Amino acid sequence: MTKAAELAALIGSQSALSNRNMAYNGAMNVAQRGTSSTGIGASSGYFTVDRFKLAPNGTAGRLTMSQSSVTDLPGFANALKLDCTTADTSVAAAEFLILSQFFEGQDLQRLKKGTSEAESITISFYVKGNAAATYTVEIYDADNNRSNNRRFSVTTSWNRVSLTYEGDTTGALDDDNANSLIVNIWLHAGSDSTSGTQNTAWQTLAAAERANSNDTSFFDSTDRTLEITGFQMEIGETATPFEHRKFGDDLAACQRYFTKSGELGESDEWFAGVATHADQGNIYAQTLDGNQDRAPVHVRFPTYMRAAPTVVYYPGRSGVDNTAGSITSYNGNTLVTTSTKPSGGVAGLTGRFSGTDSDNIAYTFQFTADAEF
Repeated sequence: MTKAAELAALIGSQSALSNRNMAYNGAMNVAQRGTSSTGIGASSGYFTVDRFKLAPNGTAGRLTMSQSSVTDLPGFANALKLDCTTADTSVAAAEFLILSQFFEGQDLQRLKKGTSEAESITISFYVKGNAAATYTVEIYDADNNRSNNRRFSVTTSWNRVSLTYEGDTTGALDDDNANSLIVNIWLHAGSDSTSGTQNTAWQTLAAAERANSNDTSFFDSTDRTLEITGFQMEIGETATPFEHRKFGDDLAACQRYFTKSGELGESDEWFAGVATHADQGNIYAQTLDGNQDRAPVHVRFPTYMRAAPTVVYYPGRSGVDNTAGSITSYNGNTLVTTSTKPSGGVAGLTGRFSGTDSDNIAYTFQFTADAEF
């Protein structure tokens, strides 16, 4: 083989390319919302490990979701762990429990979906449980309402699952920041999702064929656990070694969808906004919306977010007089969002300070910004 041919082969090899893993936070290292959440089962949400959404429906089952420490799988320090705390063995037709990750269409154009050159997709991950189990991984094309499913097995030891899905020549993915593709891990499902013959090829979504009637129900026992790490989605028919990333790179990728100002409740993590000219307790600062009773507070997000996020502000310490400490009390000031963009936002500070005239009053606060699907 000539040097030129060797170079071409190297460039064309998936294992030689960085950023081949299209999944987010696959090593489960980022958990901005916290490391454990209990009593999950009544509603959907992102509870612990970033970019992994848990969606229950109609079940009495409950679970704890956590970022668990891994000591028995070389190369990995963390996993996403689910632990059943309330069983549900009477499964109604509409029930389900799904662990999902969502993808923007503009990040998946390399799949060439909807063309004659559509690429195969391989999803791989490490998994273990308290006992043998079988579940389903579905790829759902939200732009074209199409799906494709594969089943996998769990044992009491870590094993790497590798599932390959053929390229889909029907239905291109939109080139935008909206949700185009979802990877769904079906963990519990009633007959509405299992009464048909499970599809194992790309087709228009058929609700009764999304999971398998022989799959394990995660809620079958309070002993049931499931741990997942090393989650990877890549082009090709073979799972390559897991692509480890720097923590900072994973964090920045996750912050496009969810970010916060710091660890809520920790005094050294407060951000400060400044209200000007507090005259005998009233705040007169002008803001962008023309209100004269709101002092503007500007927030800059650490990365450009997927879309204008929903921002929640958490009031912090009392007002602080920068000139002589003439403020004597702090009375119920609140932050009201006046505008938000993917890059940041402006909030208005409303309320009253007690004390004498002061030119500068600092108000400290924290926030979360959510642009998840």
